[in-house]
Amino acid sequence: MVEEKRALKSGSTPEKVWRRRIGSIDEIFNFQFSIYNLVYILGISCFYHESAACLLKDGLVAAASAEERFSRKKHDSGFPRLAVEFCLKQAGIKIEDVDYVVFYEKPFWKFSRILFSTLAFYPMAFRLFAKAMVTWLSDKLWVRSIIADELKIDSKKILFVPHHISHGASAFYPSGFLDAAVITFDGVGEWTTTTWGVGKDKNLDVEWEIKFPHSIGLLYSVFTAFLGFEVNDGEYKVMGMAPYGKPKYLDKVRKLVKVFPDGSYALRMGYFSYQWHDTRAYSAKFRELFGEPRPRDMYFFTKTSGYPSYFGKKPENWAELCEINQKYADIAASIQAFTEEVILKLAKTVHEKTKMENLCIGGGVGLNSVANGILLRSRIFKRVFVQPAAGDDGGSMGSALYAYHAILGKKRVFVQDNCYFGAEYSEVEIEKFLKSKKIKYTKITSEEKLTDFLASEIAGGKVVGFYHGRAEWGPRALGARSIIANPTREEMKEVVNTKIKFREPYRPFAPVVLAEKAKDYFELGNLEHQYLTNFMLGVFPVKREMRKVIPAVTHVDGSGRLQIISRKQNARYWDLINKFGKKTGVYVLLNTSFNLKGEPIVNSPENAFATFSKSGLDILALERYIVMKEDLK
Repeated sequence: MVEEKRALKSGSTPEKVWRRRIGSIDEIFNFQFSIYNLVYILGISCFYHESAACLLKDGLVAAASAEERFSRKKHDSGFPRLAVEFCLKQAGIKIEDVDYVVFYEKPFWKFSRILFSTLAFYPMAFRLFAKAMVTWLSDKLWVRSIIADELKIDSKKILFVPHHISHGASAFYPSGFLDAAVITFDGVGEWTTTTWGVGKDKNLDVEWEIKFPHSIGLLYSVFTAFLGFEVNDGEYKVMGMAPYGKPKYLDKVRKLVKVFPDGSYALRMGYFSYQWHDTRAYSAKFRELFGEPRPRDMYFFTKTSGYPSYFGKKPENWAELCEINQKYADIAASIQAFTEEVILKLAKTVHEKTKMENLCIGGGVGLNSVANGILLRSRIFKRVFVQPAAGDDGGSMGSALYAYHAILGKKRVFVQDNCYFGAEYSEVEIEKFLKSKKIKYTKITSEEKLTDFLASEIAGGKVVGFYHGRAEWGPRALGARSIIANPTREEMKEVVNTKIKFREPYRPFAPVVLAEKAKDYFELGNLEHQYLTNFMLGVFPVKREMRKVIPAVTHVDGSGRLQIISRKQNARYWDLINKFGKKTGVYVLLNTSFNLKGEPIVNSPENAFATFSKSGLDILALERYIVMKEDLK
């Protein structure tokens, strides 16, 4: 009050005093309003793939989860009823308390694209047109009504944000950057497939875009299908396959796309059929260029990948099959190299136009961690932040954040330095579950004893299902729902693949390392890498002298998809790695997602135990409750 009296004596008005102290009358009102009225915004994405919900409480993420974690249906695309229920329960509110529900795209825009693009290719697109109209006219077009009916909420509270704005917002607003260039690329949103724009404080503007059918995301998905994998699920398998090959077919890939000097591009549509066919993505002309597609049931192996025991007896024509597979690995390497070329070219243009040091990336292509690492090492931008849930699940977060900041004009308060926004189960709930199933367990009383026990077991060769705290947001396991093992034992690759994951042998496992020790093992230079390595979103070279030290997490090309963990992010996980380091001299663990092939990452204690029971995991650590496989026999 002394300051106010002095100011008034000097001629300042009461309003001027308060403007100096708080900013403006509007800010005073907003400050008072926020004390008594919390703002809740629920973001929703669904009806294509990776349905999800994200709840903001005054601009902070209160809860976020993909529907698949609860429904147990991988890539669940239905309305995220269970994820919404979780978000509301986590925040301790009811749907009536939600101020706005925001959908991650504009349904009528998307319908117009499907309608006009299929009519443009009539009669070839007749089957696709008929299939799309049945789906859209019966369900997807009426999203406002569906949300209102499902949630029992006033339709006036429902907002819609364009798909690529949702992607861009999911990257820019959580990045913590006051300003940044923003690039988004995926398969397709409504019409848009690629954008760049600028984020400044609360504003996010798109400056430029590429529209369907031209799409770098769809191009990668075409090769995913050609190489025998499921589209929207197997793209990371192509990325993992690529290091076993060489980009011998890069010139052929370039024939498919015209790339312009500014980084924009146009696909030569004669090679593709996704724009008019309902099941086939590439045309006969594509097959003339690349040959026959890889059969989906064909085992992939080359002379460098090895032949895992769970494939059965090695075939007599093994050498011949290696040659066939080598061609597919070379094709994978070629599309990966081309994708990196396009991303770098576009990034250079965006940097030249914006002159900014920070880049934010949203959209499914942002999960290409190899390209992310190359982009950062190119030093085009000083910092690169990728939304960890870069796919459509992240659209739920982006749409909510866009509504809060760009539409409502609220201050930015959220900085994403971890992904622990999912479900958490208390020790009481865990113990109740174990007792109800009559499962033998041991409860370890202290953190010190728990991490010491697990570190010793892992050092001795045991593989642990590690279940701790709130589940991760996005597709990466980051120490909440992880399978962890000893990276110093090369055989751990096959042990984890054969007995636990039941997956392809060429796919790499990720290293997780203490922040204080990361530069001892990985080539990080002086890069500001934390915006990628916090979330396992960048691939970096393993130091040459360390490749034999941590062979189980070193890919065939000498790289690792790296997570760097600080104690602030996850104290128990950090302590475990630190204890393992003190026992072995190596401050790195092998980390992979806690799930079986074809299943979502585990969510509940029941999910974790089911996976533990069906797999070759040795130990299940449900918080401080330890279940040993040998005790189940």
